[in-house]
Amino acid sequence: MTSVTSLFAPVDDDLRLLTDNLKELVGARHPILGAAAEHLFGAGGKRLRPAIVLLASRATMVEQDLTSYHRRLAEITEMIHTASLVHDDVVDESETRRNVETVNSLFGNRIAVLAGDFLFAQSSWYLANLDNLAVVKLLSEVIRDFAEGEIRQGLSQFDVDLSITDYLEKSYYKTASLMANSVKAAGVLSGVSPEVCDHLYGYGRNLGLAFQIVDDILDFTATSEVLGKPAGSDLKSGNLTAPVLYALEEKPELKDLIENEFTGEGELESAIALIKETKGIDRTRELASYHSQLAVEYLDKAVKDSPSSQALRDLADYILRRLY
Repeated sequence: MTSVTSLFAPVDDDLRLLTDNLKELVGARHPILGAAAEHLFGAGGKRLRPAIVLLASRATMVEQDLTSYHRRLAEITEMIHTASLVHDDVVDESETRRNVETVNSLFGNRIAVLAGDFLFAQSSWYLANLDNLAVVKLLSEVIRDFAEGEIRQGLSQFDVDLSITDYLEKSYYKTASLMANSVKAAGVLSGVSPEVCDHLYGYGRNLGLAFQIVDDILDFTATSEVLGKPAGSDLKSGNLTAPVLYALEEKPELKDLIENEFTGEGELESAIALIKETKGIDRTRELASYHSQLAVEYLDKAVKDSPSSQALRDLADYILRRLY
């Protein structure tokens, strides 16, 4: 199976430069932040979000090279994403992410919270220095959406009355908003029409939703080693995702286990077994496929054929192939 990083060939050099710049931007002023930056921006991450920004930038600037503003936008996107992960790990008390120790487990919660705050503040500073109000508004909305998503998730733990619409809205806030708004911002910096910018937004929104939906399926179908965290961890924490919500329609007995918050012995394992007996995972696959296809439809309206636009198209397909 094609690796996601091989899809980024058109922007390989851009991504190498981005990683070096991120370490410099974050870690230059303090040893602890330097250590955190080295840990966060080392070789482990896939750089999915900045890669999408760079690919969209090149796809809308086919006849020209990228500007320094496009490159800085990609860096800001990764800083915002990483800041959200650092805070998520504190909230979730996670010790590992992608099989690597989290910042909170290495440096403690206090430093992790401050490191996340610093990354958000630093990204806001560099965002302001782009001197483009439309882009500032788009990326500022992402930071607000992250907080909205976390609050919604916290308030809806173990809520069996959650709807698929609620789930998709929360998924947008937590994952798709960054992809949607940063890809649109790339179009703004490229000077494309408002209509093309809206199509780029549609691509990022639906790609982000497909990505999150697939992640939620993998929480039930992948091993802990593949996930980089314990399998079933979302369900255990009361985060009810699409496979669970669909399964509840077929297995009402799931409701009691969830509302009991899996406090009884073997209840979590029983709930996972019930979910796997239903069509919940298959229906969720169909939902992911729908949003992946919609992403490609928006992309085809936005950009002409080029190596970068083909990589963006292949990425929508790759997201689905993670399931098999």
